[in-house]
Amino acid sequence: MKAPPKPGEFEDFVQTLVGRKLERYGADLLLPSSREFALPATATVPPDYLINVGDVIAISLKGSIEGSVERRVDSSGNIVLAQVGPVHLAGVRFADVKDRISAAIGTSYRDYGVAVELKDMAGVRVYVTGFANNPGQFTVNSLSTMASAVFQAGGPTAGGSFRRIVLYRDGRVAGELDLYDLLRGGNRVGDAVLRNEDVLFIPPAGEQVAVIGSVQHEAIYEMKPGETVEQALAVAGGPNTLADGSRLILYRNVPGTPPGPHEVSRQAAATMAVEPADILQVLSGASLVQPMDRQSVVVRIEGEVAHPGNYFVAPGTPMEQVLAMAGGLTARAFPFGARFERQSVRQQQRQGFEEAVDQLELTIASAPLTADGMGSSDRSTAELASARAVLDKLREAQPDGRVVLDIGPLDSALPGAIQLENNDRIYIPPRATTVGVFGAVYRPSSFLISGEPVRVKDYIQQAGGPQRAADLSHAFVVRANGQVLTRKAGGMDERALPGDVIFVPVKTSNSSFWSKLRDISTVVFQLGITGAAVAALAN
Repeated sequence: MKAPPKPGEFEDFVQTLVGRKLERYGADLLLPSSREFALPATATVPPDYLINVGDVIAISLKGSIEGSVERRVDSSGNIVLAQVGPVHLAGVRFADVKDRISAAIGTSYRDYGVAVELKDMAGVRVYVTGFANNPGQFTVNSLSTMASAVFQAGGPTAGGSFRRIVLYRDGRVAGELDLYDLLRGGNRVGDAVLRNEDVLFIPPAGEQVAVIGSVQHEAIYEMKPGETVEQALAVAGGPNTLADGSRLILYRNVPGTPPGPHEVSRQAAATMAVEPADILQVLSGASLVQPMDRQSVVVRIEGEVAHPGNYFVAPGTPMEQVLAMAGGLTARAFPFGARFERQSVRQQQRQGFEEAVDQLELTIASAPLTADGMGSSDRSTAELASARAVLDKLREAQPDGRVVLDIGPLDSALPGAIQLENNDRIYIPPRATTVGVFGAVYRPSSFLISGEPVRVKDYIQQAGGPQRAADLSHAFVVRANGQVLTRKAGGMDERALPGDVIFVPVKTSNSSFWSKLRDISTVVFQLGITGAAVAALAN
């Protein structure tokens, strides 16, 4: 298989500038070259087709004489009929062939009818020259046009013109073809039928420009002299649905022109002539960050609502309206435990979390310089390695973007006035009936809530109490609404609420920072409570 044509210098330049390959318009439509091309003899013959030497004419007679014969047009341009003699047909329009033959037969016969058919068409020899990928001599069908011969020659080279294919016949210019008319609009005006010994010349390409961005067809286009920037945009099919069509970005490589991109209005583009090597970019309106009050909003509601799903709402829509669209809360809903996640909050959390982890990393890195010298060096090395391992795991943690709602445990509704943002997610769980106790207790478990209110520390006792290795000073509670209560803040004396998760970490052999970090990280990866770990680290 023949290698694809080498790209031109401008194609290489565009690829370097925009970071990807951009094809010449029409290059992907070119056919592999062939030295012969024959259309089926059954193809419809146009009335204006001129009979050529070598064509075969089928003649049928009815009436006073009957029969059928086939005759090939000889080198003199004639067919020979018995009792009639030669009939000259070369150069005669196919629409006139019947009358020409009938008139010739009429000199010898009366009362008959004639029917004619072009049985076979002789090939014609044509030449494709100039900037063609495979120039040379071709044998084509008598119905072949300029475009088909150009395609058979592999089309124009990277430096050849698509816009001006010249037809020479008998040493004179007999026509011109703009391939863009055919490729863009299916217009075959100028696509003349070829004759024997015709010569097609592909001249050098005219001004080439690249059109990129939010257009119907990104490509390198050839422009005719005097055509404008707006016409270049039209050749590319115009802006697409997502385009910001009010303005264009033009990269111009003309000496004396300031380098870099220049913004061009659509009004100016209508009269501004293109220059060689222009690069025209149409920006995407979809990529523009709009003000919050103009952003489209899709909200996802899951859990205990009548109709969970995605809801498209207008900017500034409050939560109560979206909940109403979802059919409201079910009887099992537990608003206090609702998870309200917001993408913008997740990004903020991610940034803050990364900064916190970076600070921890600095603390760990400075540990050998600030060590108090107590204990064995082997133990210090082991603790340092453990802290680094935990740090690596912390870097893999992903904040969930949860927002703690201002709502009480007995409330029956969510805060309805909150204005929702795009990609907000609301999950309403069923009513919780348990309190979980985990970590360094004798019977980690979840306990049903019943009877009188019970304090957090009472549930620790119900779980068998703290183990000897437990570190109650760093115990904490994660509430169903996302709040974190630490022992230092009096969390152990708080009334336990449905959905509470109580965690008692392990007391390490010393009070080193790295041991605490390891314990807190256990919560992150066992329970998925990143916020709890961060809060505990801060206290």
